[in-house]
Amino acid sequence: MSSTHFGFESVDDSDKARRVRGVFDSVATRYDLMNDLMSAGLHRAWKAYTVMVANVGEGSRVLDIAGGTGDLAIAFQKKVGASGLVVHTDINEAMLRTGRDRLIDAGVSLPTAVCDAEQLPFPDNHFDVVSVAFGLRNMTHKDLALKEMARVLKSRGKLLVLEFSAVAKPLRKAYDWYSFNVLPRLGKFVAGDDASYRYLAESIRMHPDQDQLKTLMKECGFGHVDYHNMTGGIVALHVGIKC
Repeated sequence: MSSTHFGFESVDDSDKARRVRGVFDSVATRYDLMNDLMSAGLHRAWKAYTVMVANVGEGSRVLDIAGGTGDLAIAFQKKVGASGLVVHTDINEAMLRTGRDRLIDAGVSLPTAVCDAEQLPFPDNHFDVVSVAFGLRNMTHKDLALKEMARVLKSRGKLLVLEFSAVAKPLRKAYDWYSFNVLPRLGKFVAGDDASYRYLAESIRMHPDQDQLKTLMKECGFGHVDYHNMTGGIVALHVGIKC
């Protein structure tokens, strides 16, 4: 049986999805609050930049993968209008339920579906834009997921991957101290769960860096890939155009 990583731990491929699901089941109700606290609100700016780069307009079709509590889905819906479509998905039912409730509270009605990014239940060449924010690093087979994203995109469609990445060298010591000391304590105090936020810090270190992810996206069906570092490389937005 093949293995993969769950943070710094090596686990069976078949077990990673279950363990990641446990992490997000645990933090779903405090996810937005924790995002604000641990990023000092910067995650809002990162997502706003992602929506700007997506450059969707009236009538566009957008698939939001690992959409969680619905930040991007709400923003995209405002752009595509009544003639467009935004599909809000996540593999984790607890996160999706929290997101669906938030969408309803915001007066936004759009399709919401539990689905696995490695086996998307959508036809070929269907969407203008696919987005995945802070979800790719949790996927067991990133290559399969990226190939699926390419499959469901129209020719010349755009993939946006917003993800934690390799921070600039001058910031690494401070960033490591914050990640492994402050984040777990914050998680325990706010969400009652230090282990999930320790996993978060570890999963970021195991995720491909900017250039590695760019190469992987090119191997998975994207002819042109570029990335934009934000906040010293703490986060990078990769933009891929389907061949």
